[in-house]
Amino acid sequence: MPQIIGMPMSFLDWLDTWKVSRNEKKSKSSLLGSANVQSGETTPKQDGSISDPSFAEKAEEDNSKIRILRPRILAMALVVSIGGLIFGYDTGQISGFLEMEDFKARFADGPNDTFGNVRSGTIVGLLSIGTLIGALCSAPIADRFGRRICIVVWNLVFCVGVIVQISTSQHWYQIAIGRWVAGLGVGGLSVLTPMYQSETAPRQVRGALVSCYQLFITCGIWLANCVNFGTHLMTGPVQWQLPMGIGFIFPAIMATGIMFLRESPRWDYRNNNMDRARATIAKSYGVSENHFEVKREMREIKEKYDAENAGGGKHKWYEVVTGPRMAYRTALGVTLQALQQLTGANFFFYYGTTVFAGIGLSDSFVTAIILGSINFAMTFPGLYVVEHFGRRRALIAGALWMFMCFMIFASIGHFLLEEGRQTNTAGTVMIVFTALFIAGYAMTWGPIIWAVIGEIFPTRYRATCMGVSSASNWIWNFLISFFTPFITSAIDYRYGYVFAACNFAGAVIVYFFLCESSGRSLEEIDTMYILHVSPIKSTKWVAPEGEDLVTADQLYLEPGARNIKKQDAAGMETAHGREEVPAPNDQYGVHDISGSSWEPEASGVRGGSVS
Repeated sequence: MPQIIGMPMSFLDWLDTWKVSRNEKKSKSSLLGSANVQSGETTPKQDGSISDPSFAEKAEEDNSKIRILRPRILAMALVVSIGGLIFGYDTGQISGFLEMEDFKARFADGPNDTFGNVRSGTIVGLLSIGTLIGALCSAPIADRFGRRICIVVWNLVFCVGVIVQISTSQHWYQIAIGRWVAGLGVGGLSVLTPMYQSETAPRQVRGALVSCYQLFITCGIWLANCVNFGTHLMTGPVQWQLPMGIGFIFPAIMATGIMFLRESPRWDYRNNNMDRARATIAKSYGVSENHFEVKREMREIKEKYDAENAGGGKHKWYEVVTGPRMAYRTALGVTLQALQQLTGANFFFYYGTTVFAGIGLSDSFVTAIILGSINFAMTFPGLYVVEHFGRRRALIAGALWMFMCFMIFASIGHFLLEEGRQTNTAGTVMIVFTALFIAGYAMTWGPIIWAVIGEIFPTRYRATCMGVSSASNWIWNFLISFFTPFITSAIDYRYGYVFAACNFAGAVIVYFFLCESSGRSLEEIDTMYILHVSPIKSTKWVAPEGEDLVTADQLYLEPGARNIKKQDAAGMETAHGREEVPAPNDQYGVHDISGSSWEPEASGVRGGSVS
């Protein structure tokens, strides 16, 4: 496998190249000596000759087994997902800071060193304002300069925010401003981490890899709880400055590690780096560039790219609404990200220490560690759930489970705890159902929403739409973090009924509006939405036989990404869903540049050839 010019070969590249070369030799040997050829496509005669004259050409294609669990995939999961750990650690530590004696003595504004609602809400919530801006800004920057370099930049921005916070010992507003700056980096990473993984990961494990972002968020919260517990009995500013300073470690590891990984193949392809895109896909699957899986994915990327750019390569920002089925998908992404916050999980993560101190527990820091451990541990089975039970079923079941938990939590808190009855029993029951809620969240809505948001948008609009969707997440993150002290002081634990209602609404929305995307390529998922496949029936939907998914003539865009004839597109029940299209020639038609040696069955680019 040749080394790509301008791309220094890292250790991972060398390891993959050595393994692929070894497998190619084994594959050639098995082809020469095996009696079974090409999975039944051709059958050797008894005398050893081949009945299919095209067999010699087919035999050159690599059909070796794909190996998913390899160092490169593990590196992608561990390094890129640190973006989630950065956010989780920052979220978990602020909850503990609000209960640390030195932090309260220096920055609190209420009597007896307590925080008023406005100040505590501002310190906690300004991170979310920064993440909102960072998420919106990340899309155009990532499309212009690539995913990898932008990941490095946003890590540096986060470090600047930590420096601003740790350098003060008297001014509370400097803590708030520093959290806002750090939030810019967290917001940028919240878009780029799932985007990079969804565009680069093999489709067989894409959901699990993208869900690692949430796994690392839970790991960050758990680490912050442990560090807070270890320092909260110290004296002086080291009590909170040490946990804050540890936050430098994670962006340093991520920024360094991402330089040993390759750029997103879909970004490379759209920036005329086809050979580099092909090499990256091959390395992701652990096969040679001549492997059928690499050819299939390159073919689909090319076809979808041709279809999206039939009306012109450049697109306006408003096409995220006017593009084919984009208003539907953008609204769905915004709604799902908002509902992830409205599950109520961050109600516990931001204010868990304060809430359980109010219940009367002797050491609320210990309780925070217990809940953080449950959150972290239960996200691991969530990686299994996302791939083996599908997105839809897991989200619906998770939403109904969290609905039940919040109904019980709110009812016990209001009718028993607030009225002074059975305080110890009520507190115990509330802790139990909080733990059950977090377990359900960690297995479903926590990781799976990030996977879904990385899948439902076409590459043409993915960066922008993911930025807008993530912005919705951070808006609600801020609203919950800022207004929770005011709301709980006014309606006590009845606040939980609001989250219960949102969880029930989430189950309904997923059932009626979200298509199942498990096991499908990104290009196939895009086609499902364009063709108006019913979400309720999407789990069992299969492509119509004999019709290509992404090159059907009616799926090609006209200028402005409008006027797509969805009702006549491939797979719809009409008499003229297919067209007889002449073979491509020097003037017209779609010509293969993907390296797959495969000609599409329909053509939609008009007025010249594609190069």
